[in-house]
Amino acid sequence: MTAETAQAVGTAAGTAGMDPVRIVLAGAWVSLMLIYLLGDVLRLFSGDATPGRIDGTVATSGMWLTAALIMLVPIAMILVSLLTPAEPLRWITIVVSAALVVFNLVGMPYPGLYDNVLLVVSFAVNGVLVWQALAWRPAG
Repeated sequence: MTAETAQAVGTAAGTAGMDPVRIVLAGAWVSLMLIYLLGDVLRLFSGDATPGRIDGTVATSGMWLTAALIMLVPIAMILVSLLTPAEPLRWITIVVSAALVVFNLVGMPYPGLYDNVLLVVSFAVNGVLVWQALAWRPAG
C-alpha cells in the first residue's frame, strides 16, 4: 500500500492522523479479551468448570454481574484507548493493566496447565500495554 493510498483509506475511515500507539493499545486490549475468553471456553470444555457454579459455589446473579463487569474492562478499554486524551490514557492504561494482573494473580494457580499458560501470556500482553503507555510520546 502506498502512502497516498494509506492516507486516503485513513481519511475515509476517519482515522487520518490517529496516533499509531492508540491503535496498538486498542489491539492489545482486544488480544487480552480474546485470551480471557479462550481460557473460559477451554475451562468449560476441559471440565475444569461446572456450568452455573463459580469456584464450586452456586453462582448468584450478583456473582454473574461481577464476572460480566470484570470481563467488560478490556472491552471498555478498547474505546478508552481510541477516545481518551493522551495523558490521562497513559495512566488509565497503566493502572487498569496492573489491576488486572493483580486480580488474575490472586486466582492462580488454576487446575489446568492451559489456563495458567494463558494467564502468563495475558501478563505479557499487560506488560506490552504498560510499556507502550510509558514509552508513548504523543505528538502535540
